[in-house]
Amino acid sequence: MRRLVIARARDLVNRSHKKYTNSPQHPFFLSSSRLLTSAPVIDSPSPSSSPMAPPVTVNSINPKIIECEYAVRGEIVILAQKLQQEIQSKPGSQPFDEILYCNIGNPQSLGQQPITFFREVLALCDHPAILDKSETQGLFSADSIERAWQILDQIPGGATGAYSHSQGIKGLRDTIAAGIKARDGFPADPNDIFLTDGASPGVHMMIQLLISSENDGILCPIPQYPLYSASIALQGGTLVPYYLDEATGWGLEISELKKQLETARSKGIAVRALVVINPGNPTGQVLAEENQREIVEFCKDEGLILLADEVYQENVFVPEKKFHSFKKVSRSMGYGTKDIHLVSFQSVSKGYYGECGKRGGYMEVTGFGADVREQIYKMASLNLCANTTGQILASLVMSPPKVGDESYESYCAERDGILSSLARRAKMLEDAFNNLEGMTCNKAEGAMYVFPRIHLPEKAINAAEAVKTVPDAFYCRRLLNATGIVVIPGSGFGQVPGTWHFRCTILPQEDKIPAVINRLTDFHKSFMDEYRD
Repeated sequence: MRRLVIARARDLVNRSHKKYTNSPQHPFFLSSSRLLTSAPVIDSPSPSSSPMAPPVTVNSINPKIIECEYAVRGEIVILAQKLQQEIQSKPGSQPFDEILYCNIGNPQSLGQQPITFFREVLALCDHPAILDKSETQGLFSADSIERAWQILDQIPGGATGAYSHSQGIKGLRDTIAAGIKARDGFPADPNDIFLTDGASPGVHMMIQLLISSENDGILCPIPQYPLYSASIALQGGTLVPYYLDEATGWGLEISELKKQLETARSKGIAVRALVVINPGNPTGQVLAEENQREIVEFCKDEGLILLADEVYQENVFVPEKKFHSFKKVSRSMGYGTKDIHLVSFQSVSKGYYGECGKRGGYMEVTGFGADVREQIYKMASLNLCANTTGQILASLVMSPPKVGDESYESYCAERDGILSSLARRAKMLEDAFNNLEGMTCNKAEGAMYVFPRIHLPEKAINAAEAVKTVPDAFYCRRLLNATGIVVIPGSGFGQVPGTWHFRCTILPQEDKIPAVINRLTDFHKSFMDEYRD
């Protein structure tokens, strides 16, 4: 019977196919007739025919892709990865036995340990079957167990592997909003929060929203994190630079903002927004609250959206400075959602947590009308949702253990140990660079980097030009080949023309910092001796 059914089905398909493909309305006939009216159809190329061009070449792809650059993972890093493969396949082939990646804020890749409470909660949420086992009580803290139950109750079906609401799980947004209120002293609306895979997708989303042509511009600091320049280039917009003042510790001057805004507008650029990175990347400065008030006033007066990159808010290393969110500053000035458009970005990748690979973060969007908010939600929906692990981590970062919780003391010890060590490492590197010939380095007040200036000899600049390389990239490449240390040239972040810098993370473990300094020092002395004028 089964064979009979299969045979009848096969016969039906064959007859239907024959009838359909013989029809002049079949797509084959329609396309063939169009081809026949324009050129003869060639069944197959003759052996002498030239090969067909590949369907995609670097000349046929979107030119905006080629235009955008991301130095943090650019040429120097690609070379480092090649050297690392050589070290593994041919031990002893290089004058060093490891590559030290000081190019990117990726703490756990350089030995930083995750926060125990955060990881316990994640483990329990991802494998809830163990919550009811008696052994779990002895392996996990009571507050991590309790928090996991709370979070699972907030997730529909308790399934961390399922899609969530496009803005993120509502209960987790409630937790984050409460954390923002506790931080700032002003209420936050969970409906203003969009959970994202790290801060970067939020930045991309907002720039895509604001840029429609090269006549749209965004004010960005120079030096800047190249995510901004790359995102603006991808959208075909115009980056309007404002220069931070290195002589005043990378100060942000309102007069410079006004000058660059007026210049851009005189060229027909519609400047839509101002990007402020606080604490600074790559420059490490922490803005004074009074300076922030001036920035808020400037945005309000000029009708600019304030894009506040605050992912390093936990990384402040000097006692005389303190992080203040732009949300807190604007609300303390009496400005509400009708007065200023503000988007604040936060991430689980930085701070003392350093959970870069978990890809968690959020943006808080305030001041936008319901019609624009609807479009932002639509953009978020195109990505379906942020990953659930990152969403959970974002809620934990904004609501860590509190006094009285079983994990509180161990959590504080881990957090404070990481932050105090980072402060010491920053000071060690800052002092080392300031002791090198032809190098100056501003104080690293926050974030995860130092950004020293190199006063390169003319002979070194000429040598770089001879091989068609930017001088600071020439220095960084030579440093990598000699020491295995990966840093990023300042030209990848932007800088005042005629000045040269590099960005170096403060993330190698504290016991490795002296070796890093020794390697850098030996190389720099040799380099300066070679190219001294």
